[in-house]
Amino acid sequence: MVPVTILEPAVKSYIACSGILALKVLGMSLLTGRMRYKKKVFANEEDTKLKDSVVKYDDPDVERIRRAHLNDLENIPVFWVVGALYLTTGPSDEVAVNLFRVYTAGRILHTLVYAVKPLPQPARGICFGIPFWITIYMGVKIVSHYIKSV
Repeated sequence: MVPVTILEPAVKSYIACSGILALKVLGMSLLTGRMRYKKKVFANEEDTKLKDSVVKYDDPDVERIRRAHLNDLENIPVFWVVGALYLTTGPSDEVAVNLFRVYTAGRILHTLVYAVKPLPQPARGICFGIPFWITIYMGVKIVSHYIKSV
């Protein structure tokens, strides 16, 4: 295992991107809430105090945001684990920094084209696919680096 210090540009980039992604995941809850209030559709009876609001579980606009949030919850924690492990393989700072930045930008763009201003495919597929393949790449690098020492 390669020693990892917080002074390395790749580690700083990973930490900054991880913080941005954490805030993004949290922001999805606010985005969902905003849409619920805008459309006056809620999942719980006690939340329907607004005039003309209703309990509704299948509003397409709310569900689109919830699906984007779920997609984040399925992908970003994997990035956190794989990204941290990738740093232990001693990657080039330039490569690692660019991977982390592109991953983060891709996840933000994914939310924009999926939940904020839906665009037709292949926009969402590209914004999902690039970060996905970055995670796969880092995972393969981790396995190939450490399988040699087994």
